[in-house]
Amino acid sequence: MTDTITTAAAARTVDARGSFCPGPLMELIRAIRESGPGQVIAVYSSDSGSRTDIPKWVEKAGHRLVEVARRDGYDEIVVEKTH
Repeated sequence: MTDTITTAAAARTVDARGSFCPGPLMELIRAIRESGPGQVIAVYSSDSGSRTDIPKWVEKAGHRLVEVARRDGYDEIVVEKTH
């Protein structure tokens, strides 16, 4: 059994497909601010920069990166707010 959280467990989904950098990250930051500790947020992004930018920001901000997965034409980045 693994300790991963699937999209189904995400409290909120931010669909930023079609948005370009820094749009997906800014939408995630807004969702983090509006969420409580322990909540899980999934970001859908078609911008290739999100695959590196969002995980770097998550680490710097002290939250938890749950998963980065390639989907059909976009990336799904799942983050848990820790504080």
